[in-house]
Amino acid sequence: MSDALILIVEDEAEIAEILESYFVREGFRVICARDGTTGLAHHQSLRPDLVVLDIKLPGKDGYEVLATIRRRGETPVIMVTALAEDMDKLQALRIGADDYVVKPFNPLEVVARARAVLRRTLSRGAEHLLRLGPLTVDPGAYRARIEAGAGPVALDLTPTEFRILAHMMRYPGRAFSRGDLVDACLPEGAALDRTVDSHVSNLRRKLAAAGGEGMLEGVRGIGYRLDAPDGR
Repeated sequence: MSDALILIVEDEAEIAEILESYFVREGFRVICARDGTTGLAHHQSLRPDLVVLDIKLPGKDGYEVLATIRRRGETPVIMVTALAEDMDKLQALRIGADDYVVKPFNPLEVVARARAVLRRTLSRGAEHLLRLGPLTVDPGAYRARIEAGAGPVALDLTPTEFRILAHMMRYPGRAFSRGDLVDACLPEGAALDRTVDSHVSNLRRKLAAAGGEGMLEGVRGIGYRLDAPDGR
């Protein structure tokens, strides 16, 4: 846990620097962003272990950032904000925040809460293996395999293919539009439909070659669906 990567998304430079110094002193690695758009780019490319997120941010606010992070996966998020009203806290928790700290705060408390959230995340890591028919995905280890007749077959996936597979595994049987997959899985700037089609085509081919024929299919007029071979 001590070398976990913390993403701090905070537009007030002094607060960001204080938080960064305390996290670094406690042995964490830290990356900072001053606005929501940059924060989401860092989250997509660097895959931090935890996000410390302000609500009032330039561009995309903290609620928008949190909602996007939740669409992408389960990265733990602690909101650190001056908004102390119960409705603000309830909204953040409803969207998916793991904790909520009101400014002014003690930086040591923020670090302690981050440790507590990371401990909870690590302790339930094994429970977060995703299984669908013969397919198993481990989001934390970036591993995927198909249980074939001769034993498990590892899937050699690109990062984007893996993100698409893991995202669809969380909602088996659901039909995803190309836009859904862009928002949840593709880096900013890679938002063309044909880009999604290319990644999905490669993923479908790799699944079929490993024994997962028919699991990933097109849905006419909508996009794509991932399901167990027998639909259950």
